[in-house]
Amino acid sequence: MPDQPSALDGVRVLDLTGEMGAYCTKLLADLGADVIKIEPPGGDPARNIGPFVGDEPGPDRALNFLNQNTSKRSVTLDLQDDADREKLRKLVPTADIVVEDFPRGYLDGLGLGYDVLTKLREDIILTSITGFGGTGPHKDYLAPDIVGVAMAGIMWLAGDPEDPPNLPFGNQGYFSASVQAAAGTTMALYHRDRTGEGQQVEVSMQEALLIAQETAMQAYDMTKGVRSRAGARGSLPFSIPGIGPFEASDGWIWGYVGTPGGAPWSELLKWMVDEGKAEDLEEEPYKSVANQLDLRFLTGLALDAEKRKEHLPTLKHIGEVFTRFCAGKPKWDLYEQGQGRRLLIGIVSTPEDLAKNPQLAARGYYQSIESSAGTIRYPGAPYQLSGTPWKATRPPQAGEHTAEVLE
Repeated sequence: MPDQPSALDGVRVLDLTGEMGAYCTKLLADLGADVIKIEPPGGDPARNIGPFVGDEPGPDRALNFLNQNTSKRSVTLDLQDDADREKLRKLVPTADIVVEDFPRGYLDGLGLGYDVLTKLREDIILTSITGFGGTGPHKDYLAPDIVGVAMAGIMWLAGDPEDPPNLPFGNQGYFSASVQAAAGTTMALYHRDRTGEGQQVEVSMQEALLIAQETAMQAYDMTKGVRSRAGARGSLPFSIPGIGPFEASDGWIWGYVGTPGGAPWSELLKWMVDEGKAEDLEEEPYKSVANQLDLRFLTGLALDAEKRKEHLPTLKHIGEVFTRFCAGKPKWDLYEQGQGRRLLIGIVSTPEDLAKNPQLAARGYYQSIESSAGTIRYPGAPYQLSGTPWKATRPPQAGEHTAEVLE
């Protein structure tokens, strides 16, 4: 079967990004664009940031770099050097897109700003990713990932009420900014192909992260109430049996029992009875409360302090029995048997769980790619395209394609 075309075949991208924008250009490269990564002499500093393959440091063994730079070619140029800047200028007319994440004004200072680029290629697309965008009082503020997630309100909302502000794992700000940058870039490319007009795409990491607040800002606008960390109980002012994290015999599961979309708590009680683990929940007052534990009942408790005070000891006991039920079963049994009963129960997956996940395996999600550090198993496509499939190839070594591209 002949190779199918890629979605971005024939599109060339000059990649001037660091950590904030590397995932944007990876998305474009894996869609088939010819992404030329411009690295400083000695290579991108991200090549020296761990963790490393086999815990052995080296510029071609950094896992984050290897993950975010598949399918690219690498050219080394010193943008502080006049001769190297001239080489980059000669590349611009061959490119459709330039992606950069320098501080605002940096490219202008090098004589490589948008106005200059449009003289080299009239329909060029320049995608600029910064912490706060190119306008406003914060436009010149430096923004590592932690600043982005803090200023976007994510740290304030994440975790349990007794926690300090929580930092999400990894560089979620950088990844969110990159995803929005890739979307904006492809929209600009579509517009250019229809009209012949290029444009500048500007992405603020703070703005890219705001959607992760869900309705917190709207709630403030309407009620002047500031949402805060609520942990497993969500917006309700008390803990709810079957909702939140529960420890299994070999890990954790997350329950959302009694909420719309799944079977009611009565089905969970029946399961516990079938296995002889219901203890005294078939007795009153527990049975009648368990059988009506749904969102309407819980909302009523939230609004009626007296009713809530009456039922809290019963809810606490039901929750303790369910906690013991979970502790006596493996997490996969809880998940699969619970799903078989239409109960909203899922696994809190560890990295090992994901590596062995049967759903991901059945879809062929993971892909093994050869690299200078050996064969590495990569996360796969973030989308499935039947006509123009995604495909990742090995990440480049620093400057590997300099002669090939410049000549």
